[in-house]
Amino acid sequence: MKIAVIGGGSTYTPELIEGFARRDAAMRVDELVLQDIAADRLAVVGGLARRIMERQGWPGRLTTTSTLDAAIDGAAAVLVQLRVGGQRTRLVDETLPGQFGQLGQETTGPGGFAKGLRTVPVVLDIAERVRRRALPGAWIIDFTNPVGMVTRALLDEGHRAIGLCNVAIEFHRRVAAALGIPTGRIRLDHVGLNHLTWVRRVLHDGVDVLPALIAAGPAGVLPQLTEHPIELIRTLGAVPSSYLNYYYRTDLAVQAQRGGEHRAVEVIEVERQLLDMYADPALDHKPALLEERGGAYYSEAAAALATSLLTGDGAHHYVNVRNNGTVAGLSDEAVVEVPAYVDQDGAHPVRVAPPAPDMLALMQAVTAYEVLTIEAATTGDRDTALRALLANPLVRQWDVAVPLLDALLDANSAHLPRFAGGRR
Repeated sequence: MKIAVIGGGSTYTPELIEGFARRDAAMRVDELVLQDIAADRLAVVGGLARRIMERQGWPGRLTTTSTLDAAIDGAAAVLVQLRVGGQRTRLVDETLPGQFGQLGQETTGPGGFAKGLRTVPVVLDIAERVRRRALPGAWIIDFTNPVGMVTRALLDEGHRAIGLCNVAIEFHRRVAAALGIPTGRIRLDHVGLNHLTWVRRVLHDGVDVLPALIAAGPAGVLPQLTEHPIELIRTLGAVPSSYLNYYYRTDLAVQAQRGGEHRAVEVIEVERQLLDMYADPALDHKPALLEERGGAYYSEAAAALATSLLTGDGAHHYVNVRNNGTVAGLSDEAVVEVPAYVDQDGAHPVRVAPPAPDMLALMQAVTAYEVLTIEAATTGDRDTALRALLANPLVRQWDVAVPLLDALLDANSAHLPRFAGGRR
């Protein structure tokens, strides 16, 4: 069995490597290929990956390549974890919108929009090559943000794809640890879109303990698990994902960014330090600093999902899949993030209760924005791009959207050939 990782030069990769090594008894991988266009970075990450595998006694073969076709030839699964333009474009996503009084964030708002424009065409091109060169029926596992949008674009083009995010599994693990309960005895009623989800129930052996957690107020464990005010959680009767802070407390987030708080700056420095560590030939394990990079439990989520898709173990996951009636009020074609049992046929979502009207309204608005952004990304049509920004709940205003779009297109021109005509 061969698995390919596109964007294998990511600093996340050592976590992924450890995840596959730990699961060798459940899924024997004969060849794991790391592919990246940044050859120097790939050499450093690949070197650490080999040392990790050797330390853990992994019997398979790990190879690195800068050639996409060589990576995906004969693969049973292709995991995509790339970032078009690297951290430099992320910094633009987080800083440019502030010039227009807007939130700067790499997966939501205008920054997420720009990332979608850059990313969707690249991932679709990779997927077409996977269709031609990988094994028939090969799975594409997308960890590339914006995950929901990218997964929908893949599914709309008929690819066998499933999206993955670490938000749900991270909350799952943290709440279990806070309660002193084994993770296998906890299930989340986790519903929404990628980076737009709510945990409406925390089931311990089938019994919902969330009401008690909310009732405990500031003295309880919830303040340890989320930055949302406990009164907001009580009002909603649910725990919003951290990304919903940008919707529920937009002005505070924008104000913080005016004070110079930009995650990209921190990540650029952490990545520099990590790559220096990875280059040390004595290092043969994931360094603790990687936890500051973000993406907690990524290795577990990615390796476990690949195992379920390739072995059919039927395990429980939180994934991004077609709605197909799972969430009432959304179209069947929408991509939702929900709990599911996963086997070789894909994800089988758990039945979820209809969302509250306020949650549904936000999901509907963001779904419409995603559809328009995908269309703009694949066609290069400026009017469609403007409609996407107008549909985005974090933008909406015409007098902002027009100059903001021009600025985003100019700043990203090297990565947006379909918009080569520029502004009107």
